[in-house]
Amino acid sequence: MSLYCGIDLHSNNHVITIINDEDKIVFERRVPNDLTITLQHLSPYQGEILAIAVESTYNWYWLVDGLMDQGYSLRLVNTAAVKQYEGLKYTNDETDAFHLAHLMRLGILPTGYIYPKKQRAVRDLLRKRSFLVRHRTAYTLSAQSLHSRLSGRQASCKVIQRPTAESIYLPRIEDPNRKLELQTSLQMIQVFNQQIIRIEKEVMSQMKLSSEFNGLKQVPGIGNILALTIALETGDIARFRKAGNYASYCRTVSSRRESNGKKKGEGNRKNGNKYLGWAFVEAANFLVRFSDDGKRFFQRKL
Repeated sequence: MSLYCGIDLHSNNHVITIINDEDKIVFERRVPNDLTITLQHLSPYQGEILAIAVESTYNWYWLVDGLMDQGYSLRLVNTAAVKQYEGLKYTNDETDAFHLAHLMRLGILPTGYIYPKKQRAVRDLLRKRSFLVRHRTAYTLSAQSLHSRLSGRQASCKVIQRPTAESIYLPRIEDPNRKLELQTSLQMIQVFNQQIIRIEKEVMSQMKLSSEFNGLKQVPGIGNILALTIALETGDIARFRKAGNYASYCRTVSSRRESNGKKKGEGNRKNGNKYLGWAFVEAANFLVRFSDDGKRFFQRKL
């Protein structure tokens, strides 16, 4: 008999539901987020479970990787695409887990891509760099704004991020409180600089021999960081059936609804990978700025 397992994963516990070919519940239990306990409950059915569907918004790494290491076939549920039946009066975690197993049995379960464990760690490290860059920018703008308010002069963002920024800007401020405020921002910027460089070196050391990375660097407008981002966020390009699917995933496809030649609304413009969306926008801007062919192509489109 074939069995189908649905798991509704939460921050501190998850619900396991196993059903058979007739949608009858074989096993159902809420358990704490402990891989050992989960494996103990699943082990009596391992030979019959065709696949396990896991629904989670953010904390699935430990569970999916752990189950795959034990030989289970996993499906990562596309949470946004799963719809419950209309008219249901009552639902809970148990009915949600059952619904996942039911959809999987019918072969209509919306699923996402499970990024390989080893490469996922490198990708997430580069995402941490993006996180640090955003916070460095916030401190840079704060320091720039403070300096402008107190001195009436514009400070260069590039100069603010240099190690010598304190010696340049602090002597211009007399108030000790304001000076400490600016010094705090400038020192935080240097902390971010150190960690950003550290991450870049580590990711580059692991990706410099990658054919995808080196191939992307041949494209005008794409440098090291953009090539790393595109290569790592894309993963296996074969997972996209057509170029249009990949373009949509990169958020480069218009989300416009038309009827009779008129705009009637928009879909979900944010559906896709925000990191790839950023990378290709940056690449397009660099292409237009620094490539003659890119400039001519852009002018023809105006």
